[in-house]
Amino acid sequence: MENYDFSGWATRANLKCSDGRTILKDAFKQHNGQTVPLVWNHQHNDPLNILGHATLENRDEGVYAYCKFNETEAGQNAKLLVKHGDVSALSIFANHLKQKGGSVLHGVIREVSLVLSGANPGAFIDSVLIHSEGEDEDAIIYTGENIMLYHSEDTKSKYKTEDDDEETVADVFNTLTEKQKTVVYAMIGQALEESDDRQTGGSNMKHNVFDGDYSQEDVLSHSDMEAIFSDGKRYGSLKDSVLAHGIENIDFLFPDATALDGTPQFIQRDMGWVQKVMNAIHHTPFSRIKSILADITEDDARAKGYIKGDLKKNEVFSLLKRTTSPTTIYKKQKLDRDDVIDINDFDVVGWIKAEMRMMLDEEIARAILIGDGRISSSDEKINEQSIRPIWTDDDLYTIKEIVGTGSSATSAQKAKAFIRSVIKSRKNYKGSGEPSLYTTEDVLTDCLLLEDNNGRTIYESAEKLATALRVKEIVTVPVMEGAVRTVNDVERSIIGIITNLSDYNVGADKGGAVNMFDDFDIDYNAQKYLIETRCSGALTKPYSAIALEWVDSDPQ
Repeated sequence: MENYDFSGWATRANLKCSDGRTILKDAFKQHNGQTVPLVWNHQHNDPLNILGHATLENRDEGVYAYCKFNETEAGQNAKLLVKHGDVSALSIFANHLKQKGGSVLHGVIREVSLVLSGANPGAFIDSVLIHSEGEDEDAIIYTGENIMLYHSEDTKSKYKTEDDDEETVADVFNTLTEKQKTVVYAMIGQALEESDDRQTGGSNMKHNVFDGDYSQEDVLSHSDMEAIFSDGKRYGSLKDSVLAHGIENIDFLFPDATALDGTPQFIQRDMGWVQKVMNAIHHTPFSRIKSILADITEDDARAKGYIKGDLKKNEVFSLLKRTTSPTTIYKKQKLDRDDVIDINDFDVVGWIKAEMRMMLDEEIARAILIGDGRISSSDEKINEQSIRPIWTDDDLYTIKEIVGTGSSATSAQKAKAFIRSVIKSRKNYKGSGEPSLYTTEDVLTDCLLLEDNNGRTIYESAEKLATALRVKEIVTVPVMEGAVRTVNDVERSIIGIITNLSDYNVGADKGGAVNMFDDFDIDYNAQKYLIETRCSGALTKPYSAIALEWVDSDPQ
């Protein structure tokens, strides 16, 4: 590879962006070894903004770029900006993005841009077009990581940009002259004095060593400092060495810990299933849903033979109908305005709003599949007559299949019983197209661990198991674990739901779509946020779902 001026990550794999999307490994693998233009801040509508070129290298961690400036005035000016650290980040412009749910599977990188580091505090995707699953999209993708300058004297590796020789603190310190060492001693001594003064509540302003009026009494001795530096390796760190030599309250001399991520990480359940549910359901722009069904399965609805002279009888069948009205689902948060002002490491308001939308979607998806799990008397329970859970819906819509082998059954026996019940009950499914199976991680694991008489795994992957079960895919749902209901004094645990969610309609009027509201409470100096939706949801086709329930005894 030719010499380059600097390098950096053009984009990172498996890095969740602030809009919830994740760029998967090898999404841009076709660009390995290719060269694309290096542009200033994505202004690719003017050739004068082309600063050079970037050679791309696909890695497991993402796409890495080796960049070379051209000889134009703009290119050389940008080279100086990078050299002095004024510009320190890269971004890409990509189009033809293909994604599934929240995962970006493929895209075409059109250019790499130098961008101001202040414009990208963390990883995010700045969409140019509103996206939906399966559609193409143009996007600007930031990684939030700094670039590195290329050192021409480095001949050990064409990809390496840092010196392999690791210098200790003592090595660096010993390069200073005696006069320079004295200034360092004075600065450390002054910092220690000011720390002690703060600890004891003193308010006297200490003199500044840069004023030049310090004396030898103001500094630590040469022997003390040299002993501290020389013992640093033995103690494991410079800080421990300082403490071992009798100097206390040394924390302020060392930098604070730096967070690896731009924003706090959530401790949360796996959310991959949520978007699968939300993307699969059918949406209507009205919230009151009415289903009218005509039952023509009874004998009275059959065509009849005619005998001459007899009375011809009318066909008789019953009409079944139900109406589902909307309910309001919301999530509310509050931040003290002082915290909003003081927290400047990341966009705390944007972070809070992203959490609120994520949790609202999870709650709606949970309510659709199995209900929210709250007791009926709870004021916070989502009305199950408005968002009708598939699990407990009327038998006309959801077929209930009992799976049971006895409480003493092994995991393998339960898994075999589950598979058998899925296959046998599949004939009763009358929903649209090919359904999916929603189940728990434990059930899926037990099924995948099944072995034949020779000890070989029967189902090598979830895809092969799905084929055997005659379902489109298997989706694991963490909130299904431990969900139980009681029917005729018998506990039933939900272990699987078979359905095509296109048969589940979620309706919301124009004003009932998801909305975010901000308000400021003057009395309590609090910034308040509310996200809510008013919608209804229900299965609209008879026998369009099968709920598999486990009981500890054999089915009667």
